[in-house]
This record gives sequence, C-alpha cells and structure tokens, in this order.
Amino acid sequence: MAAALQVLPCLVRALSRPLFWGPPVARLASGMALSEQARHLFESAVGAVQPGPMLQRALSLDPDGRQLKVRDRSFQLQQNLYLVGFGKAVLGMAAAVEELLGQHLVQGVISVPKGIRAAMDHVGKREMLLKPHSRIQVFEGAEDNLPDRDALRAALAIRHLAEGLTADDLLLVLISEEKQMLTKLLAARGATIQELNTIRKALSQLKGGGLAQAAYPAQVVSLILSDVVGDPVEVIASGPTVASTHSVQDCLYILNRYGLRAALPRSVKTVLAQADSDPRGPHTCGHVLNVIIGSNVLALAEAQRQAQLLGYRAVVLSAAIQGDVKSVAHFYGLLARVAGAHLIPATAGASVEETVKLRELAAELQLSDLQLEEVLEAVVEAQGPVCLLAGGEPTVQLQGSGKGGRNQELALRVGAELAKWSLGPVDVLFLSGGTDGQDGPTEAAGAWVMPELMSQAASQGLDVTTFLAHNDSHTFFCRLQGGTHLLYTGLTGTNVMDAHLLLLRPQ
Repeated sequence: MAAALQVLPCLVRALSRPLFWGPPVARLASGMALSEQARHLFESAVGAVQPGPMLQRALSLDPDGRQLKVRDRSFQLQQNLYLVGFGKAVLGMAAAVEELLGQHLVQGVISVPKGIRAAMDHVGKREMLLKPHSRIQVFEGAEDNLPDRDALRAALAIRHLAEGLTADDLLLVLISEEKQMLTKLLAARGATIQELNTIRKALSQLKGGGLAQAAYPAQVVSLILSDVVGDPVEVIASGPTVASTHSVQDCLYILNRYGLRAALPRSVKTVLAQADSDPRGPHTCGHVLNVIIGSNVLALAEAQRQAQLLGYRAVVLSAAIQGDVKSVAHFYGLLARVAGAHLIPATAGASVEETVKLRELAAELQLSDLQLEEVLEAVVEAQGPVCLLAGGEPTVQLQGSGKGGRNQELALRVGAELAKWSLGPVDVLFLSGGTDGQDGPTEAAGAWVMPELMSQAASQGLDVTTFLAHNDSHTFFCRLQGGTHLLYTGLTGTNVMDAHLLLLRPQ
C-alpha cells in the first residue's frame, strides 16, 4: 500500500500536465530552470517532425490540382489515388494527406496501434484524426507494437487493395500470430531494430519489397518517417517498398545469435524454408519512389536551433546512438566529465587518461556519424552554456520484471554515472525521451537527471542499483520527488527514435 501511495503523485502529474508544445523562447531565455529548458528543447525536436509540416514539405500540388509533386518527381492525378499505411505516426500522416489530396483519393487502408484514435481525441489533437466520412479504412491492432489478429486483418486488406492498384501507395507491415512471440523474444534479448526487421521481412508477404511487388505495375510513392538509425529505407518498417538484400541465412544467423533457433514454431520454420527455396529470386522496385520525409536528424536540427536561441553553444554529437544502454550511459557520464572540465579550464580539468578513455568508449560504440572531436573543440571555444544533442535507439537487455523503457533506464544509468565524477562549478542535466511520447509500457516519454540524483534517491531510501537490476526505472522515477523527473508529452503522433540532451551551464 505504501508503495502504491508513493506512485500515486506520479500518476496524478501525468494526467494533469499540459500537453505540448511548451512556452515561447523569449520567456524561456529569461532565467528558466535547466529542466524546463531541456523539456522545451525536446518538445521543439518533436514539433519539427509532426505529420502535417513534414508532408507539406514533401508534397505539393500544381495550381490546377492535376499534378502531385514529390520532391523532384511529378505524378498525374485524376481521382486515381490510393493510400495504404501503418505504424504509430500513420494516422496523422493519413489525415494530412486526406486534407491535401482528398479530392483524388479513391480508397485507403491503414493499420495503427490499438487505442491511438481515442488517445489523440482525448488530448485534443484533432488534426491527427481522419474526417467523419473518410475514404480511409482504419484497422487498430498491434498492441504494444506487437503483431496480432487485427494487424493480420489489416495486412490482408492492404494486400487486397495493392493487388488491384493503378495509383500511388504508402506503406504497411504484415506480422503473423507466431511472429508476435518471436518478436517479443528477440526484443527481450536486446536485438536491434535492424535485426528485428530482418526477421520480419523473411516472415512477411508485404515486407522486403512485398508490398511494391503486389502493387506492380502501379506507380508507388512511399513517404517514410524514419525510426531507424541511419535512415536505411530497406530496414525502416522492414522495407515493404524496397527489394530485400537479406537472405534466410541472415535470419538464421540472428536467431542463432540470440539462442532462439530451436524455439521456432513450426510455421515459422516452414516460412523460412519456403523463402530459402523461392524460385522467383529477388525482385526489383523500379516503379517505386521512396522518400524519407522525417528523421531524427531533422528533429535534432530544430532542437539545436532552439538551443542557440536560448544562448547555448549547441552541437549535434550523433544521430546514430545505439548499443547496450549500459555502455551508452557510461559514455554520456564520462562525456559530461570531460566536457565540463573543458568548459571550466581554470579548475581541475579532466585527466589525459579520462579523455583517452572517452575516445575508447566512443570507438567501442561504433557510431557511424559521431562528432566527438568537433564537440570537444566547441566546448573549449564556448564562452557560456553548452548543449550537446544526440539521437538514436539504445537497447536494453531485460533481466527483471519491472516497468520502464529504454529512455528512463538510460536516464537513470546516466544519473548514476554523473554521481561518480567531480564536475566542478558546472550545472549538468541529461534528458532522454522517445519522440513518440511513450517510453516502453508507460505514459512517460522519458526522464531527466542531474548529478544530485543519487543523493536525492538515498534521502528517500531508494536504492538505484536495485531498481536497475529489475529494469524498474519507471517505478523509481515515480517515487523520486513525486515524479518530477519524468518527461510527459502524451502521444505525439510521430516517431523518429529518441532524443538525448546534455546541458552544461557554468555556475
């Protein structure tokens, strides 16, 4: 009962907090708390990748409304437009397309997470909802991002539509009932999104270019919101409009790596065997135009712009953060130590050994776009506060049965790392949040921490190590100071992985 009472203020805060998008920059710049500035920057990043603005940047109609221009390509419109789509952000994207191109839309089918329409309506995000008499049919399924019977029904409807197409499509995924079990097992063992999608492609009729093949000879336009590091179109949503370059051997390698090959259901083994002997061979997708309209890079760029308006020297560290959450947290903790020492050179600076260790950690993470040296140079040159931005999607290997998500666990681990170092006369804050507004099976998008986290926890009798051992970061943050360290935005209607902010401000 006592534990439940401790969590109650967290729930009340989640229900009562105003949702999106935060106060204007002018007021923020006048002495706002570090945590509120971090929230504003995160919300700015998410605001840059909302469905409406993204589609308006990517699509345009000519003056007579007869030609659709997608970047540098044009397509004739004569009431011949069909639409299919899937995923967390597709509801708002479909609403935006309907608003722009509704007069040409013949039929649409989209698959969205269960309960998302009610959630958007509840928080007043009517722009994310379809019109009352929309020509787009909505299937709600895939609860907790896992396939189910409703998702299967949606996939069948999309395949039926695609096979008769004479127009342009968006995307959808098909995952069977038994793939639900396999997906959950892989995710729990720390598989990356790239590995999960490689398996999904092998087990789906629509992934790995299957949707494009079903729609041939129609022209297909795929508008993609990237939730994968590096924005590879063949991996995002398992590439339904991109010919697959992965073989069954790639799938078996992944299954062996996580010790799951022996546990495969018979139907999954059958599908893999059929794929291995498919006489058709690989197919091409020459009739498809794939366009990434939103990504983590775009979100970080807006957060960087907003940070500069607040007076920060803002630098993007990487948009490809991945790897085990423990290693990522260790990297961020040491980065705060080294950057803080560079920022206040008159104090006892970071040792040469610490800087070398930071570079070694960076190399171990194997981040393709890491700008570590540029960041350290920028910190040395800074005459005031510094904002280091990054994005990506670290992985958590589940060991306990607690409640949380990768962003809350990363924040908690970074808080523990920050407490290990003497950071000098510098205020430091780290924030990690999921741009979809939902971190794991919780109502929070993420959390923020400062070096005082460990002492604050100890004063309340909270053992950080125990919570981490049970993957119970959400419960920890709910109990810590009444949940004030949790980041709540509500469902955002978009999804471009996670955003990480490291703020350093000389005292």
